[in-house]
Order: sequence, then C-alpha cells, then structure tokens
Amino acid sequence: MEITEAILEKLRSHSSRKNLRGMARFGIKTDKALGVTIPNIRKIAKGIKKDHSLALELWETGIHEARILASLVDEPGKVTSRQMDRWASDFDSWDVCDLVCSNLFDQTPFAIEKALKWRSSKKEFVKRAGFVMMAALSVHAKDLPDSVFLSFLFVIKLASDDNRNFVKKAVNWALRQIGKRNLALNKAAIAAAKDIKRLHFPSARWIASDALRELQSEKVQKRLRERP
Repeated sequence: MEITEAILEKLRSHSSRKNLRGMARFGIKTDKALGVTIPNIRKIAKGIKKDHSLALELWETGIHEARILASLVDEPGKVTSRQMDRWASDFDSWDVCDLVCSNLFDQTPFAIEKALKWRSSKKEFVKRAGFVMMAALSVHAKDLPDSVFLSFLFVIKLASDDNRNFVKKAVNWALRQIGKRNLALNKAAIAAAKDIKRLHFPSARWIASDALRELQSEKVQKRLRERP
C-alpha cells in the first residue's frame, strides 16, 4: 500500500481544476477524479514496473485516474476472467472503459469471449465495453482471422437499435474499425452498414450513415488497396 499511496500522491501533484471542468464538458464523471491529463498518467506509468498486485490496489482506490493507470501497469498474462467482469461492472465513464479495454483487456486470452458476452449487457458502460473490445481487437490483434470480425458484424447489427449515446458510439466505432482492417472486411462492413441503415431506428441510421461516410471514402479505399 505504501507504493500505491506514493503513486496517488504523484497523481495528485498533477491535479487541475481546469482539467476537471474540461472532463465534465466531455461527459466524464468527475466526482472521484483528480483532473490529471492522459499524457501525465502515461508519463507516470512509464516510471512504474508492470505489477499485477499494484494494478489491483490502484483499481480499488476508486480514483478515476488511478484506474486508468491500473490498466497501464497491469500484466495481461495475470488478468483473470473474473477480474475483467468485476472491473467492467465498475465502469462509470467512457474514458475509463475505453482505455482499460484498449490498454489491457484486448491483450488477454479472454478478449473475444468478453466482447461477445458484454455486448448484450443491460448496463450502458459494460455493453459499451463489448464493442470497444471489438474496435480495439480490430486495430491491435493483427493475427486474428476475418471470421472473428465477421461474427462481430453480426452482433453489431443486433445492437444498432440501442439509442444510448455511449453504446451507439461504440457500436459505430467497432463497425468502422472492422471495415478498415482489410478490403474483404471493408466490403463486409459496408454491406452490414447498408443493412443497418434500413432499420427503423434513429440510432441505426446514425451508426450506418456515419460508418458509410468513412468506409466508402476514397481515403480509406486507397489506403486499403495499397496495403500489402
């Protein structure tokens, strides 16, 4: 706990009321936040050796920035399925959700399992986490076969009727990232987006229109054609 307290003191030394106000404007809960910027959190993380036990202690503080830091110092190989479910149930802000999933959870052997499990949760940030995992895997998991992402496209269609802001944005994010992985998945994601657009839900129309605008753009098409 002494190390944890020392790290918390270092975080507090970077706290800022101005940053807290900025976080609030972006829809981030600040009741347990210090107002430390992400670059400063990453800088602190670089000075800490990877330590699973320390990550668990940092998470248990409940402090917003300490939880983000926990995702940077934890050891993916020691993360358990139970830990992932417990941390996901604690998510109460989109940035903690996104950073924990993309810094840590997507590197675990449970990543695909949790993406598919959480996508049907009734809790907004747990459900968001499922689709953030899909987006993160699309970018980071270079060796996964296309079949995994095609299964993700199927559940993306099913979730397109959820109009909750933090869910629909994650669904859209996952759809776009899958469609930028390669030409074959781009074609599949465009087809999925067109199917979604035909659904009679405001969220579905937004998700699809925004995704199609990017996935069909010349910039994305050119990059995919030139990719080795």
